[in-house]
Amino acid sequence: MYSSENIVSDAQHLAPEIQKLRHELHRQPEVGLDLPLTQQRVLEWLEPLGFEVTLGQELSSVTAVLRGGAARDNAPSVLLRGDMDALPVREKANVSYASQTGNTMHACGHDLHTAMLAGAATILADRRDQLAGDVVFMFQPGEEGFDGAGHMIREGVLEAAGATADAAFGLHVMSALGTSGQFMSRPGPVMSSSAGLFVTVHGQGGHGSAPFLAKDPVYVAAEMVTAMQGMVTRRFDVFDPVVISVGVFEGGHARNVIPETAHFEATVRSFSRETFAALEQKLPRLLRGIASAHGVDVEIELRPEYPVTINTNLRLPRKPCRGGALRRVSICADGKPARGIGRFFPGPRTCSRSLYIPVSAGTGRRGFRRTIQPFTFCRILR
Repeated sequence: MYSSENIVSDAQHLAPEIQKLRHELHRQPEVGLDLPLTQQRVLEWLEPLGFEVTLGQELSSVTAVLRGGAARDNAPSVLLRGDMDALPVREKANVSYASQTGNTMHACGHDLHTAMLAGAATILADRRDQLAGDVVFMFQPGEEGFDGAGHMIREGVLEAAGATADAAFGLHVMSALGTSGQFMSRPGPVMSSSAGLFVTVHGQGGHGSAPFLAKDPVYVAAEMVTAMQGMVTRRFDVFDPVVISVGVFEGGHARNVIPETAHFEATVRSFSRETFAALEQKLPRLLRGIASAHGVDVEIELRPEYPVTINTNLRLPRKPCRGGALRRVSICADGKPARGIGRFFPGPRTCSRSLYIPVSAGTGRRGFRRTIQPFTFCRILR
């Protein structure tokens, strides 16, 4: 019979090889859905383990199934997921395993995720005779905005073991979250949904010295930006929050000319389907009302991107682990929801149970306030 003591002991023994794999992946980062080098390295790691392996058709995914030796008819299956893609960021960290691929870097920790999932595959493979069910290992490309999880779900990753997976588990290292080694999660919404807002205001151009002879779209667009923040605080429950942040604002090319149009784009985050449905009604109504008041026209597109990530109400320990093999690990069962988006995880709408766990992997060094940094240096598997 296996125990946490034995598993952690084996993990510690395997750690140098997992670390080596992580460094190899970090040196050769790849972006998007096509990750041939990463896929090949994962396949090399899995080859001696005797799994049932399926490759993606639309992307460089790897799905590996471990059949439990103690499984009976209608045995459960569990899915473990790790993402593999990097970001278009030039690395500035002075480490021996720094990226060798131009303006591409594993700045969000996905090299750790891949290495950790590969390590878990090895440890569980050694215990296959004791497993009363099957395990699906989901190595996912395209987490960074390419809907890699959606592609894999459409290609059947959830049914890879036969029936739909009974539960799905995923994690993501964070360099600015709690104490290193702390696992933080919660039931309910854990990552926000995301939508893109695209707005173009059509006015009437003119000279900056005579704005009364024009219909200034820049002024109207600026009022819209401010009004959206008022709507967030006055029309939505603070305990079911909305976040709207404008990242693009464009209008005109000369400081003394009022342009014909102004354009802005925003990211819209929310934590429930009901709140997003309300946003789809209230946000366009607000923007059209402002445009009408100023006698200008407006084009509005609110484009849904990724749904909210919802953890099912699985029972989690609420106290730090003390003593034993897990003495350096603590678990927080009431962590705050994250405004990052769950663009990578199959949730309860596709599995009956799911749990997504942010893991603190920060160094505690000054300047590591965000996960995505050209200097990101995670403590786990350093």
